[in-house]
This record gives sequence, structure tokens and C-alpha cells, in this order.
Amino acid sequence: MRFTSLDDWLSWQETLHPSDIELGLERVASVFHLLHPKPNFPTVITVAGTNGKGSSVAMLNSIYRAAGYRVGCYTSPHLFNYNERIVINGEAIDDQSLCDAFTRIDEAREEISLTYFEFGTLAALDIFLQKTHSLDVIILEVGLGGRLDAVNIIDSDVALITAISIDHVQWLGKNIEDIAKEKCGVIRRAKPVVSSGLNAVETIKTCAREQDALLYQIGNAFNIIEAANNKSEVWNWQSDTQQRVALPKPALFGKHQLSNAAGVLMVLELLATVLPVNQAAVREGLISIQLAGRFQVLSNEPTIIVDVAHNVDAIEALSQQLQQTPCQGKTLAVLGMLSDKEIKASLMKVMPSIDEWFLAPLATPRTESVANLHATLQSCSKSASIHCNDDIKQAFQAAQSSAEKIDRIIVFGSFYTVAEVMQEAL
Repeated sequence: MRFTSLDDWLSWQETLHPSDIELGLERVASVFHLLHPKPNFPTVITVAGTNGKGSSVAMLNSIYRAAGYRVGCYTSPHLFNYNERIVINGEAIDDQSLCDAFTRIDEAREEISLTYFEFGTLAALDIFLQKTHSLDVIILEVGLGGRLDAVNIIDSDVALITAISIDHVQWLGKNIEDIAKEKCGVIRRAKPVVSSGLNAVETIKTCAREQDALLYQIGNAFNIIEAANNKSEVWNWQSDTQQRVALPKPALFGKHQLSNAAGVLMVLELLATVLPVNQAAVREGLISIQLAGRFQVLSNEPTIIVDVAHNVDAIEALSQQLQQTPCQGKTLAVLGMLSDKEIKASLMKVMPSIDEWFLAPLATPRTESVANLHATLQSCSKSASIHCNDDIKQAFQAAQSSAEKIDRIIVFGSFYTVAEVMQEAL
């Protein structure tokens, strides 16, 4: 064993490959084949998209577990601990299991170089294949894109593509259509694919047709049926062959979560012959979803909310949620973002909802500078009240000092931003 501690393994992995991100399947597929020449996977669901991936994975996990199935989930990034990325039956994987998996990968790879994310993906797959877990279903969240993401070395039984928007343009393309094509790389020939987003509909249709895949799109193959009363806490779901009525709304904030839930229910239907789920399990699963950092209220007086929204569409949804959630006082924002985001377009969406800004850099080389964030906000509104800080912790403390009991603080812009504040606040 090269290392005995998880921290040492992760620090070493960060230096192993010349670049943090290098899309491609050849290296990771070669190592996986050396590890498991004839893998015997249970049912596999792959989830791609720009926004809603994490929520959809959480819903699938919650519902299948409520139905009594053993579920393995692989997601990224994490908020607190690396172990959060690999979850088996609701429990994050332990350090020893990760170290053992990393050792097996290191011994199998020989001279093949792997990125940090590729090492983690291989570890998840290796752990899921260990006989001791006896999983019924594996849910894999794509990290970036789809076609060339490490997760895509595995052929899924059903692919779910959530809402698509502009993000990671240097790797995926500068328009929705090009990005959608990359996401559609998870589609498999003659296998079903579910689309729960409303963007790039024609592109997804074309990609599915090229693969002779069976496409199920929201608004066509399945629909959300809401009560006439918008305040109703129940909704109905309907496909060509199935109907589920009087469902509780997902225990996650935001109207967009219904679209995510609708896509999840379509996946359930497509897998019903191998993984049947009754109505009681669906209801229980929707009610009991737990997903940190999605419009999560940490405390009151002042209200502190964290949200990992970090691209245009996600921040627009955040702004809508803020407008729909009354606040007697001011709304103060703690913001840090990565430099590769559509920052101005994103901030324009939320400007009307924010009274005061507290900016800071993130603890990563990819951070956008405070000077650039400040300049961007001023270009959006010359009257914006802006405070610059040395780090997120300082920005959050400054916002807390400035806030009255009737105010609220919204922390957003990146997983990094939310993670730092949650560690400070909890």
C-alpha cells in the first residue's frame, strides 16, 4: 500500500496527472478493465445534465431505498468530506474502504496516469463491485459533460439527462446545442433515455435517434399535472402507460424540483420490471430526500440560506426562490465564484433580489478574483453596495455582523463557497 491515510492518498492524486481535468475514456477504461475484466454490475442508472443532477440522484436514492433496495451512489463534488462521493445505502464510504480501493487501482494501473476525478470514479466502481455490498442498483452522476467523462466507461440500463444550460464552455462548447451533444454521450444504443429538461429538445431527439435509443421527454412521454391551486402540496404524474396521483412535492425547495422528480418517476417506470416500486415508497422517498446545499436554511434571526447555484440557470432559479420567499428585512449575499463561469450573466439574474454584497475569493486556483467580481457587479449596477473580503469565512462573518434579525443572508456561487460557510455555521 502506497499510503495508509485517505488524506495522503488524495494529496498524491492531485499531483499525479499534469492537469486537473483531462476528458477522455482511454486511460480510465484501460485501468478499469485491468481491475475488473468481466464486471458483473447490477442495474445501472447514469445521470447527466447541467442542473438538477444532484437532486435527481438524491430522489432516486431516496425512493429506491424506501422500496427496500440496496443502492450505491457516486456523485461529485463533495461539500465536507471526500467520502460523501461514494454512498452505499445512505452511508458515506469509510476511509479504509477507499484506501483499499485506491491501492487496488494503483497496483493495476502500472504506468497509466490518472486524474483526481478518474481515481475517484474507479474507486467508486471498484467498491460497488465488491461482493460484500450486494447492491441492487447503482446511480452514477456524470462529473463534467458526458461523452468523455470517466463515468461514461459504464453502459447504463437507463440514462437520465436533466436540465441543460451554459457551463464549462472551455470543455463542452459555447452554446446549448454543443453542450447537449456532449451530455448525450451517455445515451446507449437501443437503451432508454429520459430527458427532464426543457432546453435543447431537438438536439437530444437527434442524438437519441442516431443511437436508436428510446427517448422519453418531459411534456411528451410524461407530464407534471399540478393542482389548479398553486399552493397545493400535492401533484400528479402521468406517462403514456402509468399515472401516480396525490404525490407529495419533493422535500427540496424550488418549483424546478418537480421537473427533476418527474424525470425520476419516468426512470422508475422504465425499470419497473426489475426494480418495482410501489406508491408508498415513492411518497416516502419524495418526503425524506436529504441533499445539503440546495436552498438549505441553516438558521434564523437572521435567516441564513446556502445554495450551490453556480451557473446562469441555477442562479436564476435561486433568484426566483428568493422572490417567492418573503423577507421583512434586507437580503445580504456572500459570494465566491470560479473564473470559468458565466459570471456577469449569472449575477444579472439575481441582482434584483440582493441588497448588499460580501465578496471573497475561493480556496482554489480556479477562483475568480474579488476585483473582477467587484467590477462585474458595478457594471451591472453602479449603486450596488459591495464589500470585499480576504476569504469566504471573513465575508460570512462580515455579513453576520451587518445583518439585523429580520434580514437574511444567502450564500451562493460555488460548492466551495457553500462548504466553507457550512463548516463555519454548523
